[in-house]
Amino acid sequence: MESSPRAAARSAEYDQLRVLNLVPSPDSGFYRTQVETLSELNVDGETMPVPGRTDGTDPEENRSPLDYLRFFPQTVRAVEADHDVVHANYGLTAPHALAQRRAPVVLSLWGTDVYGPFGWVSKLCAPLCDAVVVMSEEMGEQLPCDYTVIPHGVDLDLFQPEPQEFAQSALGWDHDAHHVLFPAPTTRDEKDFPRAEQVVDAARTRVDAPIRLETPNGTVSHDQMPVLMNAADALLLTSRYEGSPNVVKEALACNLPVVSTDVGDVAERVSDVSPSAVGSSDAELVDALVTVLDRGERSNGRETVEDLHLERVAERLRSVYDDVVAEADD
Repeated sequence: MESSPRAAARSAEYDQLRVLNLVPSPDSGFYRTQVETLSELNVDGETMPVPGRTDGTDPEENRSPLDYLRFFPQTVRAVEADHDVVHANYGLTAPHALAQRRAPVVLSLWGTDVYGPFGWVSKLCAPLCDAVVVMSEEMGEQLPCDYTVIPHGVDLDLFQPEPQEFAQSALGWDHDAHHVLFPAPTTRDEKDFPRAEQVVDAARTRVDAPIRLETPNGTVSHDQMPVLMNAADALLLTSRYEGSPNVVKEALACNLPVVSTDVGDVAERVSDVSPSAVGSSDAELVDALVTVLDRGERSNGRETVEDLHLERVAERLRSVYDDVVAEADD
C-alpha cells in the first residue's frame, strides 16, 4: 500500500504501537489489508502464524492439535516487553494470547470460530480478554461478555464497478448466459455448495437463458475477484452460518446483486439494496435468484458499504488498541 500525504497526516495523529498478531491464515485478504492499513496509523504489526500448512481460506483446515500445542511456547517466547498488544485473530489463537502476561489481549472473532465446532473455545476465552471484536451483533450475542462490533473493511479502490461486458470478455465468459458466482470453496461443509447447485438447477427451469454456476474454488487471487464480481449476474451464498462475510460486502462494492441465506449480518447489509435478497427456504432463494436474473440489472450496493472503507475500520480497531493499552497503564 503506497504512502500518501493524507496517510502521513493520519499517522502523525497516533502514538506508535507495537502489536503481535496471532493468526491461523496470514494470507487471508482481509487480514493482509488490515495490517497494511493499520500501519498508516502508526501500528507496527508483526504476524505470527500458527504452525502447519493452510490453504489460506479455512483457518481450521490442515492443522492438527499438535500444531496448536507447538504454538503455545512459540507465542510466549515471541511476546517482548515492548509489545503493547497481543491481537488474537480467530478464536483458536485466543488461548495462546492469554498464555502470556506481558501485554493486554484483543480477540477478533471471524464467524466460524463462534458458530463452528470449536466455538466453545472462543466463548470460554472471550471473557478473559481485555477486548473482544466481532463482525456482527448476532455474533456478539453468542458471547458471555462485552464486545465491540467492527466488521472487516472493504478495499473500495480494488472492489469497484466496471463494465460487465469487459469483465466477461476478460474471463472468456459467454455473453448470452447468466453467470451465478459461488465464491466459497465447494468442499467446505458450512458453505453448503450442494444447496447452491439445487437452487441454480431449480432456477434453470424458470429462466430462458442458460445459467452457469461459476466456482473459482480458491483458484483466483483476492486481487482478481473484482473481475469475477463485475462479470457475474448474481452472487449466491448458501452458507449455514457466517459472521459478516466479506465476500458479500465486496460484491456490494461492485454493485453485484446478492442472493443469500439469512446468516450473519447479510440481511442488514442488503436491506436497502436492490436487486438483492436473503431467503430461509430453497423456494425463497430460487425466487430471489430468478428475480435478479430476470431484471438483469446491477444493484445500488456500493452506496451501502461506504462506511466500511478500510481506513475507517482501521481507525476503529486502533481505538480498541488504545483503550486496552490505557487500561493496562492505569
